[in-house]
Amino acid sequence: MSDINEIVEMNHFGPSLVTNTKYLFFTGKGGVGKTSAACATAVFLADQGQKVLLISTDPASNLQDVFDMELNNKGIPIPSVPGLTVANLDPLQAAAEYRESVIAPYRGFMPESVIANMEEQLSGSCTVEIAAFNEFSGFITDTEIQERYDHIIFDTAPTGHTLRMLQLPSAWSDFISQSTHGASCLGQLSGLESKKDVYRKAVETLTDGGETTLVLVTRPEESPLKEAQRASVELAELGVRNQVLVVNGVLESRDDEISTKLYQKQYNALKELPEGLKELPVYYIPLRAYNITGLENVRAMLKDDRQRIAGETLQFDRIAGLHDLVNSIDAHGKKVIFTMGKGGVGKTTVAAAIALGLAQKGRNVHLTTTDPAAHLQFVLEQAEHITMSRIDEHEELRKHQKEVLSRARANGLKEEDIAYIEEDLRSPCTQEIAVFRAFAEIVEKADDQIVVIDTAPTGHTLLLLESTESYDKEIQRTKGETPESVKKLLPRPRSEETEVIIVTLPEATPVYEALRLEDDLKRAQITAGWWVINQSFYQTGTSNAFLKAKASHEAEWINRVGAHTDGCFVLIPWKADRVKGDKLLDL
Repeated sequence: MSDINEIVEMNHFGPSLVTNTKYLFFTGKGGVGKTSAACATAVFLADQGQKVLLISTDPASNLQDVFDMELNNKGIPIPSVPGLTVANLDPLQAAAEYRESVIAPYRGFMPESVIANMEEQLSGSCTVEIAAFNEFSGFITDTEIQERYDHIIFDTAPTGHTLRMLQLPSAWSDFISQSTHGASCLGQLSGLESKKDVYRKAVETLTDGGETTLVLVTRPEESPLKEAQRASVELAELGVRNQVLVVNGVLESRDDEISTKLYQKQYNALKELPEGLKELPVYYIPLRAYNITGLENVRAMLKDDRQRIAGETLQFDRIAGLHDLVNSIDAHGKKVIFTMGKGGVGKTTVAAAIALGLAQKGRNVHLTTTDPAAHLQFVLEQAEHITMSRIDEHEELRKHQKEVLSRARANGLKEEDIAYIEEDLRSPCTQEIAVFRAFAEIVEKADDQIVVIDTAPTGHTLLLLESTESYDKEIQRTKGETPESVKKLLPRPRSEETEVIIVTLPEATPVYEALRLEDDLKRAQITAGWWVINQSFYQTGTSNAFLKAKASHEAEWINRVGAHTDGCFVLIPWKADRVKGDKLLDL
């Protein structure tokens, strides 16, 4: 078999290779290991006698577990690592405080429906990002902090969307609080006018290649590599060009069928490395069998391939298979099935397997997806009792953007205000709303079938649509008309005929993100019944010592999900190849 280093020139990652700047920003898709890489880098530098400040703004951060001590947002010295100070910012708490600071002046003066609409407008991921930027901008611009530390390391960098928003003139105008253009994330900056100069200085530091290095962390897998490419291009266009790529989790040895297949899968993914990423300095971190928690493992991450077996074992005598989930859906007469979860966890495959299982029982099923990387025809060919469709999320977004911008221009808005609208329309919330409208039309036409929907809207999107509709009725003006199909579908996710399934992986960050998604749904009064834990090495029966050790560390997260769901979860083993056709029934 060919060697991975033959297709991509990668050096082993060492912090000294990327620390010629004061500021280091680690960023990447959830679950790729950016927190672990940031922590290992910080500890390495401190062990070399340097003064280091490590700051996390990741909502799924497990820094307190990593260092096994309580942390705060000011910075706590780590006794066992002289020279290292760690601050753990909570962007969710920061967003809540910021949201209340914006809304408080209006309480008691505006109708409750208006207040509810404002609260939901300020509850999306964009607001969390702005709040996080507000928190760490102080660390970037504080001259005392700059003088005190040799390196300041951030776990999670701001997205291109956030940086563009901060640089728009209209983002700082009264337009934000007065607009009726139909945007989904109004007002993120409306309470932060006094910080404008601080943000400008922070953005200047980010884009100064002599001051800042952006470390793009990814995994040798198709989805994370595409996400890294997207982030790289987007940030480079905004002037953040001093970038390096770190591929985390590269398997270095193989000696059984499972490890050989994993190696080949990584080889194939890196063989298709996007051209833009090939132009960056590329480094790799070998796959580690252990969780990066505790100082011993943090220090070991960049140099030690120990295969220590974790002590925890599964606490369940019987674990459900996907057929048990299908039987439950059928027995309870569910009509609308949502599979939900972060990108790359396998939602499309799970949705297709559920659809095929129901069709095998003679049920008429319509299966639809928005996942651009997982066209259904590559997962499931046309089968008896199944019809399929794919919603092009980019096309739906373009249609929605065109509609909103046409209405804004017809209302005579200034070009700088149009620019704000255009940026707001790039937000994740806007995309969910555009896609949800297309979903609604499909569900409306399929009352006589079971509808299985891959990639569902979040609770925030549903609440946003509902509060906007209520707000429109209250002030009698239009913020983007809500189609009748959407109005009919809005109550459906809360009904007894709907089954919401959360898909995750047996690792820390994906589980934390899934829990956050579940909380988001609960705000919209939507209950997730089943969880599916996908891609488990615990279930593969591998004889490779390294992968056996890795599998043993999954037990902690499988047990957590099992306890959280009271045993209402499915565990699917890792598969080397894309599962398709009748093989879906074997999951």
